[in-house]
Amino acid sequence: MSTVKTRFAPSPTGRMHVGNLRTALYAFLIAKHEDGKFMLRIEDTDQERFMEGALEIIYRTMEKTGLIHDEGPDKDGGVGPYVQSERQAQGIYMKYAKQLIEQGDAYYCFCDKERLESLKTEVAGKEISIYDKHCLHLSKEEIEANLAAGKPYVIRINMPTEGITTFHDELYGDIAVNNNELDDMILIKSDGFPTYNFANVIDDHLMGITHVVRGNEYLSSAPKYNRLYEAFGWEVPAYIHCPLITNEEHQKLSKRSGHSSYEDLLEQGFISEAIVNFVALLGWSPASDNEIFSLEELIKEFDYHRISKSPAVFDMVKLRWMNGEYMKKMDDDQFYEMALPYMKEVITRDIDFHKIAAMVKTRIETFPDIREHIDFFEKMPEYDNSMYVHKKMKTNEETSLQVLKEVLPLLTEQEDYSNDALFELLSAYAKEHGYKVGYVMWPIRTALSGKQMTPAGATEILEVLGKEESLVRIQAAIEKLS
Repeated sequence: MSTVKTRFAPSPTGRMHVGNLRTALYAFLIAKHEDGKFMLRIEDTDQERFMEGALEIIYRTMEKTGLIHDEGPDKDGGVGPYVQSERQAQGIYMKYAKQLIEQGDAYYCFCDKERLESLKTEVAGKEISIYDKHCLHLSKEEIEANLAAGKPYVIRINMPTEGITTFHDELYGDIAVNNNELDDMILIKSDGFPTYNFANVIDDHLMGITHVVRGNEYLSSAPKYNRLYEAFGWEVPAYIHCPLITNEEHQKLSKRSGHSSYEDLLEQGFISEAIVNFVALLGWSPASDNEIFSLEELIKEFDYHRISKSPAVFDMVKLRWMNGEYMKKMDDDQFYEMALPYMKEVITRDIDFHKIAAMVKTRIETFPDIREHIDFFEKMPEYDNSMYVHKKMKTNEETSLQVLKEVLPLLTEQEDYSNDALFELLSAYAKEHGYKVGYVMWPIRTALSGKQMTPAGATEILEVLGKEESLVRIQAAIEKLS
């Protein structure tokens, strides 16, 4: 059996959409699962949509996600060039289009815009245009005269009007289409560039691609590919069409959703490895119940036959949960480096950011969540005295005032403001008075943070705030409660 070879063929039109990232990931996993090759090809034949800087985005995204290609524009594997505009400049596509013309499988079309407009008809409320093969019947002399006169033309495939074309997809099985429903699609546009469909077939064959992975929006055009493969007498690759990705409202995931691209998600504080893990599960289910996979584990587990045909829902709650799991496992130093910019957004004073990072690490799901957890370290929020009431701890405003008044002199005299020393001090105070530890800690924590939920306990907050700031806050709380 030949070596499995897949490709990712993005167009440089901007940030990488989650759907494109999934296509790249699945193509990568299919190849690597079989010890095969993964190739990168740049499809820039649609010159109008080309965006400056988009190539850099593609390379950067592939590198950050770990989807390293074995060959591509920067890694020659002997079947280049790997950029379609460069292949077009070498006349590759025109050569094969002319071969089809000679065989009678394609023809020059000189119809102008007005004539093509007149062919449009409405079917079930949709405007469609099926070309009527008008130029197929031009004589050799007419074609030569038009070409000599420099008349603009496209090259179209000559689809049979009778019979059936059957297309096989690895997930959807056999799909049969009546040939009279298939349009004579354009192969070479009037600017000399190939269409997406034609260039793909030529390149996939010449580059030895065995498995083609793409979105199922291309299923309808798939039978046309087979006509091209048949016309050239080439072997058809295995096709894997992936399900649509929708938002929570079951509509197609669009740029307006705010989280449709890989870079959007990075900017929203998600970790690259978590994004890749999440995207892998958008339409594919592993054999086990496990949901957390490293890229190496995905390579081992990935069986493309387990890709679903049903649309996959982009579930933000699940992505947040998964990201939180990755954060918990993260190396402390790496977490600190990534969390630091977010901490510095809300805290400007001199403080031990390492300790704050350690506090929040297991309590957040994305980096921006840090802000609301730690803003009280910068300044006391406005809060209500009812915050001191805690049924489980059996505290209220009166008991809290008493505890704060009694611990203030102890904390004033205390020199060692390390967490352990402070815990020992306050635990001894609680024991001496017959209080439960929580009965003492709750009012202190409230006085220091003004919050019911904090990333750490009272003594850890005391340690990070330091003696001076802690005493100021407890004194202010006593005055507020008095």
